[in-house]
Amino acid sequence: MKCYIHSTEGRYAVGMTDDAASPNRLFLAALRPALEAAAIPEKAAGMAAYMKSTMPYLGAPSPAVRKTVRALAKEHPFADAGQLGATVAHLWNGAEFREERYSAIMLTDSRMGRGEMALLPFYVSVIETGQWWDYVDSVAPRLCELLQTHRDTMDPLLRMWSVHPNFWFRRAAIIAQLPAKQSTDTVLLHDVTVENLTDKEFFIRKAIGWALRQHAKTDPNWVLDFVSTYAEQLSPLSRREALKHLGA
Repeated sequence: MKCYIHSTEGRYAVGMTDDAASPNRLFLAALRPALEAAAIPEKAAGMAAYMKSTMPYLGAPSPAVRKTVRALAKEHPFADAGQLGATVAHLWNGAEFREERYSAIMLTDSRMGRGEMALLPFYVSVIETGQWWDYVDSVAPRLCELLQTHRDTMDPLLRMWSVHPNFWFRRAAIIAQLPAKQSTDTVLLHDVTVENLTDKEFFIRKAIGWALRQHAKTDPNWVLDFVSTYAEQLSPLSRREALKHLGA
């Protein structure tokens, strides 16, 4: 399985070449019954209402889903990254319950999945078809790992996403470095943030504040300088979030 990226109408598109991998059928067969066993059915309606989800929930709490996914992955191990990619794509596209989509994303948080470029098309699919904060925010750490290991590809891709017409891609570009700490590329963080300073979308303004607040834990002076420089463009929400723990 190989990943390729090309430019289309000023934006980067992502695709796959010759994907002959088959999904992990044993894992897939075991997942739904295991999630049902971990579910609290009376919570399902409330979970769907909170997430404004048209896809129903089984009622399985997130820690239980993660525990289930890890246990089944250990019981039915993946042969390679190709099989992992085929499995998460199968799960995402065929999901009937939201926990199945969560399971697909959780599977990428593994030694085999972290930093694996072949999974980038799956992350693109999550953002493009999921279009909600729980999905987008869940793949952000995986994007960070890809940036650290494949900077030549990911830097221009995230820059393109920062001006994407779909604001969920712009949110992903802004929050992609949340876990980076000292490895944060502040030039990239600056540029993708500045591209979106005047955007009125709540989820973009919140993302800007979140990204700045997170980096303030590593370099508070950089964040203070950024907020001062762009004081007139920053929304009150973004500014408040950025300075939340700085006493400014």
